Amino acid sequence: MAGRLDGQVAIVTGGSRGIGRAIALALAGEGAAVVLAARATDVLAEAADLVRRAGGRAEPVVTELAEEASIRSLVRATQERFGRLDILVNNAGITHSARLEETRTEDLDRCWAVNARAPFILCREALPLLRRSEAGRIINISSVVGVKGYPLQSAYTASKHALRGMSIALAEELRGTKIRVHVICPGGVDTDMVGNVRPDIKKEELIAPDEIAELVLYLVTHRGNAVVDELHLRRATAAPWFG
Repeated sequence: MAGRLDGQVAIVTGGSRGIGRAIALALAGEGAAVVLAARATDVLAEAADLVRRAGGRAEPVVTELAEEASIRSLVRATQERFGRLDILVNNAGITHSARLEETRTEDLDRCWAVNARAPFILCREALPLLRRSEAGRIINISSVVGVKGYPLQSAYTASKHALRGMSIALAEELRGTKIRVHVICPGGVDTDMVGNVRPDIKKEELIAPDEIAELVLYLVTHRGNAVVDELHLRRATAAPWFG
């Protein structure tokens, strides 16, 4: 049976584990070829094999998102391998936990480089390919901290606010084109990163990566007159309306 994304190509950053891997599997399950971008070669290869065993197409590309040249190589590899790009998912992210007065400039720079600067550059470099698509989609995975702030997360919060702000501006720039920009702001998700930063949250209360992937799949397959700009997701046990 034909998938809803047959013939389409997606890039998923941070695609080797957690939310990124779940998104890659969901997109591949609907027929998309998925370019997986991450730093760790072995884990990236395992994720690509997992997608292929599930019947999907996967192309692992080792990428250092803190380096502009590596981002350019990712886009170039996608073009050379597939000749097109329809979906870009900026999912990769890192965090840092410390009081602002104890946060070193290099810690801030690391968060900024991966969480804000890399998506900015990747969107810029990918836009020429996305403009050729009949229905281009950019999905930026921000965070609850992209809307509000938490203590001990000032560097991470600053970078995620920046990602969300850039997304809003880009959506305005692309208004009237065939490219749509969406933002997802999840609360605590069951990933290694969240587990390290928020060990106080019970694992069974965390959002599952597959739940994020299901929403990404909705965004990339829905093409009506109603447009979802942003999704705020909270844990069922958290207070409502975190915006």
